[in-house]
Amino acid sequence: MIQQATSTNPLFAHGTPPRFEEITPEHAKEAVPELLERANADFSAFEEAIEPTWEGIFGRLREIVEPLEFAWHVTGHLMGVRNSDELREVHEALQPDVVEFFTRMGQSAATYAALEALVAGEGWAELDATHQRLVEKELLGMKLSGISLEGEAKERFNEIQKELAELSTGFSNAVLDSRKAYELVITDAADAEGLPETLRQTAAASAQAAGNEDATPEAGPWRITLDGPSAGPFLMHSRNRAQREAVYRALVTVASEGEYDNKPRIDRILALRREKAGLLGYNTHAEISLATKMAEDVSAVDKLTKELRDAAMPKAEQDHADLIEFARSETGDSELELANWDVGFWSERMRETKYELSDEELRPYYPFPKVLEGLFAVTKRLFDVDVVAADGEVQVWQEDVRYFRIKNSAGEDIASFYLDPYSRPEDKRGGAWMDNLIGRAPGSDGGVRLPTAVLVCNQTPPAGDRPSLMTHREVETLFHEFGHGLQHMLTTVEVPEAAGIESVEWDAVELPSQFMENWTYHEETVMSFAGHFETGEKLPKDLFERLVAAKNYRSGSGVLRQLYFGHLDMELHHHYDPAGDETVAEVKDRVVAVSTVVQPIPEDHFECSFSHIFAGGYSAGYYSYKWAEVLSADAFSAFEEAGLNDDAAIVEMGHKFRDTVLAQGGSRHPMEIFQEFRGRAPSTDALKRHTDLV
Repeated sequence: MIQQATSTNPLFAHGTPPRFEEITPEHAKEAVPELLERANADFSAFEEAIEPTWEGIFGRLREIVEPLEFAWHVTGHLMGVRNSDELREVHEALQPDVVEFFTRMGQSAATYAALEALVAGEGWAELDATHQRLVEKELLGMKLSGISLEGEAKERFNEIQKELAELSTGFSNAVLDSRKAYELVITDAADAEGLPETLRQTAAASAQAAGNEDATPEAGPWRITLDGPSAGPFLMHSRNRAQREAVYRALVTVASEGEYDNKPRIDRILALRREKAGLLGYNTHAEISLATKMAEDVSAVDKLTKELRDAAMPKAEQDHADLIEFARSETGDSELELANWDVGFWSERMRETKYELSDEELRPYYPFPKVLEGLFAVTKRLFDVDVVAADGEVQVWQEDVRYFRIKNSAGEDIASFYLDPYSRPEDKRGGAWMDNLIGRAPGSDGGVRLPTAVLVCNQTPPAGDRPSLMTHREVETLFHEFGHGLQHMLTTVEVPEAAGIESVEWDAVELPSQFMENWTYHEETVMSFAGHFETGEKLPKDLFERLVAAKNYRSGSGVLRQLYFGHLDMELHHHYDPAGDETVAEVKDRVVAVSTVVQPIPEDHFECSFSHIFAGGYSAGYYSYKWAEVLSADAFSAFEEAGLNDDAAIVEMGHKFRDTVLAQGGSRHPMEIFQEFRGRAPSTDALKRHTDLV
């Protein structure tokens, strides 16, 4: 074994909370090559003396890989939350060698032979169902990693893997840089008409950060960016139509032109994925993707898409007709036609009129600290665990990041998590996500290594003396990501490869997250935390009732939008042939024709910022959101049937959900776990009912 040269480098301390405040790009530059060298040497020794037993294969591989995985994982995490030119340079330089090592592992003939020997040997029957499932998943994973390839085919496969990793990173960086490059600075108060107070606060703070030190919420200047908390409210509230158009056009053309143009990367990614599928004996990338998912095949996905699209399309068409009628009546222009940048604005006006409700009316009742308290309270009620603040116990990567511990009913630590809540467009990528920083595993002292999660959001930051005042959508997002975190943290599985979200089929992984969103419309839960940030006044009951009534406002349009994304994803990865005559733009046009009511503008290239499928893990898998939404709606309906006002019944059902979906993780097939919880196979009925499609 090659000895590490230093112990002062924080990236060598795997399995412990990372020393984020100390980590520099230089640490990654030093640690990753050294850990790669050690891992390669140890893996060679492993291949020469491999034992065809569970511990001889999986236990030994865990020992070899974990130090490298930790260092590379932390580096990747910092790329998302504390990006810099220096870190990018180091990451890009190291990535090919990291990819090469993990490709080598996936193509190890010795490992594959040992796994086959394990299956064929006398000890196979002694392994429980979880261990057998993991062995079979590993065999499939190795097949998809090119284990059967030889000679030029293997060499080409490995080249593709490296290039795809580089293209993914390049895609993500281009999106971040393109978003950062745009700003709309409003200097005339007349042009800020309609902007809510919260956005004025955020936009003035953004202007100050960009050098306008005298900017104020009242007098400006106001800086609008393409970050969600900025562009989203602007498009909903700005009365300056020309400026709405400018921001909208900037959003749908992110990373689609000039030095940030992702179109060549998309073409290359799709071509390489199709070539890779052919090398592995599959027709398309979608077939590879679905080989490891809950959905049986592409036809099962297409069937769900069509069923939901047929239900949503008439609703969406009526949504748009109603919106046009409303806008015409408000303006007195009987000929008015709505452009794409008008839809958000008039939708918000119509919602305000119809339900006497706006995001801005709700914001004062959703101060982030109180929302957090409410989230932890419902977690305690449902799952009998306590969330305890532990700020200062570990290092964090930015001063606003929080740290918490989770304790069981006996007061024992069972997990921990970091929470990075606020938008930072200068160095943090958009969106929201959960990451499994440290997984549950046997400890070196004979005990258990406790899991640690990272939860990242991009909600409206505090402004001045005000706390972060959240929109309801931001509240939903926080609950969503915490649901992911709960599956990682409340696992009771003792096998690391199946603990938490490990080995959970991708299209089932959104079940706990989407399930948690439902509680943001549950009266008792919402009323437990919704209070005015200045007065403490509880959210008025009539305001909550209007919120619930508005839940399915334009639901047909919302469902259709998600189906559009999923449909385009599947078309590009299954039906589209990059070597054929059709272009990506033509595929999109074909999908648009059957999946949208409001046609995109000709310049729309939203696919150039579609990071989920080109830089994330959702390629040929975006349908997973709707697939899992079927599961989550059906799961929540079990609570509805038990009686949402029956505390004892809710607690009992919560414990059942904890002990099945959250606790068992990847130890069993998700369909088995769901059926254990629900007592039957999932149905689309609850989702259609919850989204007012029936």
